[in-house]
Amino acid sequence: MTAIDQAEQLVLGADAQALLFRDARTANSFSDEPVTDEQVQAIYDLVKWAPTSMNQQPLRILLVRSEESRQRLLPHLMEGNRAKTEKAPLVAILAADTDFHENLPRVFPQLEGVKDMFAANDELRLNNATLNASLQIAYFILGVRAAGLAAGPMTGFDAAGINAEFFPAGKQQSLVVVNIGKPGENPWFDRLPRLDYDEVVTTV
Repeated sequence: MTAIDQAEQLVLGADAQALLFRDARTANSFSDEPVTDEQVQAIYDLVKWAPTSMNQQPLRILLVRSEESRQRLLPHLMEGNRAKTEKAPLVAILAADTDFHENLPRVFPQLEGVKDMFAANDELRLNNATLNASLQIAYFILGVRAAGLAAGPMTGFDAAGINAEFFPAGKQQSLVVVNIGKPGENPWFDRLPRLDYDEVVTTV
């Protein structure tokens, strides 16, 4: 099946497929055009519908806007990630809230006792927070693309350092740092290959 044939199997239009998936890239440089609070709010209004187990919603988003906060962040990044992060219009630290269970009686009132189950098991709570926040992070990247912006997600950083710097209460664990904005000059590395369908999908 050709790429055109595959695209025609989807309800999503070709332009939207290109915007969200086929033409979307990780940006490594950004223009000076700002990313507004209104854009971030619109992005989150899409992202909040991501599926999470028992509607846990553990993702927390810290927007790094001030120059002072940017300078606090940079030393915790790998050296190769610092220059582009310093120049990006907006940086978001995406973290997992390990106290997500405190909201469960409100967001999933159908399950009695679930809050107590998570409260009694730190390992279970941390594993759930990490997995489900990661699901939401994938949606966050798609939300950024849906706003016509580019995302530059990074995991090359000292998580313990960022946690101590920005989440000193110990209730949130940083997972991904994302640079956000309009692509700048020469923003893309060469496109790398993806695994083919037959290498990934097995039917039993």
